[in-house]
Amino acid sequence: MSGDRRSTARARVERVSVSADGAVRRVRDDLLATEEPLEIRVLRAEDASGPADANATRVAVTMRTPGADFELAAGFLYGEGLIDGPRSITAIRYCTEAEQRYNVVNVVLALGAPWNADALARNFYTTSSCGVCGKASIEAVMGAACPPASAGPCVEPAVIVALPDRLREAQAVFERTGGLHAAAQFTPEGELVRIREDVGRHNAMDKLVGAALLAGEVPLDGAVVMVSGRTSFELVQKAARAGITVLAGVSAPSSLAVQLARETGMTLAGFVRGPGFNIYAGGARIGRPAGAATG
Repeated sequence: MSGDRRSTARARVERVSVSADGAVRRVRDDLLATEEPLEIRVLRAEDASGPADANATRVAVTMRTPGADFELAAGFLYGEGLIDGPRSITAIRYCTEAEQRYNVVNVVLALGAPWNADALARNFYTTSSCGVCGKASIEAVMGAACPPASAGPCVEPAVIVALPDRLREAQAVFERTGGLHAAAQFTPEGELVRIREDVGRHNAMDKLVGAALLAGEVPLDGAVVMVSGRTSFELVQKAARAGITVLAGVSAPSSLAVQLARETGMTLAGFVRGPGFNIYAGGARIGRPAGAATG
């Protein structure tokens, strides 16, 4: 994503410096994280006869940072239970209409691929700060099936506490703008596998899962995933759907996130800062074999 020039934009700003002598304003150029709408459409192979993907179904609009758009689309569809996996997809491409290019993605499904059309009743519209607030009902929010977590890896506490620094070091666009969330996949030993950034934390997770999905690596049952900010219900839901067994966040989780993590058997850590962290669920995977008692 760091190589996508659309991920940042320049703006003229006034910098105000306050001291005992008063306030001083200076005009300067600043680099901002880009936020633009992305419309995700699905085209079933059976309906692919019309011109310019005219038969595509509009599924969602999300406010995102451009870059890794195909991964975002794939991760979103999978995370919401709309598709079964990578074999459901034969192609992902941008809309060819000039005024919509790069802000509309068409996902072409394989012939006969399962398609959960009922889920479209959720009326997806997602902002960069909230991924579930556009869904039409409580059933829609809770609807995506989350399989029980596998045994997964055992992770040493020292690995967990080192993740925030490794996450920050790998955030190329955040380093330049200070305005992006990130989701990163690590090995149980703490080695970085991949990282994705976005103005929305849920988009960053979708991009991460989508990248793994398109690479044929889902379920991610051997992965440790670290996210910037808090761990919401939706992030836990997306992680569980992808088979992630260890999820950690810089800030606190919500009550519903903890509930879902416990129900699925996921390990959930929060307040990963400095020398320690809190374990909210699945403590048996931290510093002891997965089958050991937590006491």
